[in-house]
Amino acid sequence: MIVITTPSGDIGRQVVDRLLDAGETVRVIARDISRLSTHVRAHVEVVQGSHSDADTVAQALEGADRMFWLVPPAGFRTTARATDHYLAFTRSAAQEAAIRGVRVVGVTTLGHGYQGAAGLLSAALAMDELIKNVGVHYRALALPFFMENLLRQAPVMAEQGTFSMANAADRPLPTVATRDVAAVAAELLLDTSWSGQARVPLAGPEDLTPDAMAEVISDTLGRTVRYRQIPLADFQDAMVQHGMSPVLAQDMADMVDAQNNGIYDAEPRDPRTTTATGFRQWCQDSLKPAARP
Repeated sequence: MIVITTPSGDIGRQVVDRLLDAGETVRVIARDISRLSTHVRAHVEVVQGSHSDADTVAQALEGADRMFWLVPPAGFRTTARATDHYLAFTRSAAQEAAIRGVRVVGVTTLGHGYQGAAGLLSAALAMDELIKNVGVHYRALALPFFMENLLRQAPVMAEQGTFSMANAADRPLPTVATRDVAAVAAELLLDTSWSGQARVPLAGPEDLTPDAMAEVISDTLGRTVRYRQIPLADFQDAMVQHGMSPVLAQDMADMVDAQNNGIYDAEPRDPRTTTATGFRQWCQDSLKPAARP
């Protein structure tokens, strides 16, 4: 039995589909069952609730031997620091998994060993330490910048010819596509031979600066698209003006600052775990359809 958290999320839903295609017995933890597709609801066992809740996790792990773990983002108006959110969400599940000998494949960040505040990325690294210290059999999928982060700006790229972030325009940024993360997660969940703890750094075949990304996007969309770097302080202020809590805005700003300071370079990457999808291919497959009127 494999337990999947966040089964309707960008990564979790793809993991569920891959496991069902492989004929596995799947149980999901879901707050809102209506967000699951009709197909998934017909073929999985559902435990309704939050995977931050100790009783819910205990119920879900009964008779299970593997689990996919992902901490969802905190609410837009949260007053909790990201590290507190990640640790509170994870603590009960880690203890239950350790007691039951459940192997866990989890989503975390690339950057182990980085010294300095990194907001959401520091929170993910603290989660890894908690899981490690509890003694869970764990494979940590250590990820950089998601290509899918750009999808929300696809209409602006198509209509105005720009996209904006606070990341340094001239600093190469490793990226990964969620479909590749799901593929590796499913492969590890289907493999019943591993034990112990290890990190699995994943990144696409090239690191591109945001300026270089703009060139690829321009080629893909058939129009000039330019990158606009927003000063970090303006980025943080804009998030608060749009209703984000000052605490979360600070964690977001700290994350981007760490990306600009090379957090992803702090952890060695293994060429054997380079993922298949390059940025140009992802733009063709995912960004271009999203930019269509």
